[in-house]
Amino acid sequence: VQLQASGGGLVQAGGSLGLSCAASGLTFGSYVMGWFREAPRKEREFVSAIRWSGGSTYYADSVKGRFTISRDNAKNTVSLQMNSLKPVDTAVYYCSAGRDLILSNYRNPPAYNYWGQGTLVTVSS
Repeated sequence: VQLQASGGGLVQAGGSLGLSCAASGLTFGSYVMGWFREAPRKEREFVSAIRWSGGSTYYADSVKGRFTISRDNAKNTVSLQMNSLKPVDTAVYYCSAGRDLILSNYRNPPAYNYWGQGTLVTVSS
């Protein structure tokens, strides 16, 4: 299983950035794909998740209305479009895959089976 995240970078506050996660080696229908982030000196926190089968989406309150998660079945990718970025969004962003997760575990990092390498997003004020 491989998860390859890309798309991080430096952006000014109020700007937009898109992240992408290319996944391989998964039986996608069984998985929830998640995005988490880890800021300096903070714990890894849930950002968003999408059920590969059905496409239901879930967001942390802090990003709701600004971030959009989506999947591309043909390309086996999960994307995170981030708009109206704030300096507090600065973090390393990780994509992840969790098999047969129940809803109560979607926001729980240890519940996920696989992780990508992370991509840095820096939002300047």
